[in-house]
Amino acid sequence: MVSHLFIGLSDFDRAIAFYRPIAVALGLHERFCEADPGWAGWHQPDSIRPLFIVGRPWNGQPHEPGNGQMVAFMVEQRARVRALHALALSLGGTCEGAPGLRPHYHRHYYGAYFKDTEGNKIGVACHLPVEVAGD
Repeated sequence: MVSHLFIGLSDFDRAIAFYRPIAVALGLHERFCEADPGWAGWHQPDSIRPLFIVGRPWNGQPHEPGNGQMVAFMVEQRARVRALHALALSLGGTCEGAPGLRPHYHRHYYGAYFKDTEGNKIGVACHLPVEVAGD
């Protein structure tokens, strides 16, 4: 259903320094990285789609993060939610919601939220019950 997700940025070098370690922690493979025009993309190891892309806006205008827009990555363990959130903060991201249960989404939803160095909101979520996902 999803071909690709594109997250805007203004400072390519700063964004790459942020997203490369995040992508590695998520187990994603880097498909391309081009300083000019200023974009990079990653995919899961077993498929080239969907593609997660960060880059400068194609219209040449400055990047502005959207209110209410978010990309969320799914992981299989609650410990990975915590680790990815901590990694994002260590790389200059800001906390938008500490790791924890969010039963108002569903009873097993364990997630965390952060903004990247460009102000884009990113989520990490585990949808499995604790007996499957671990805690």
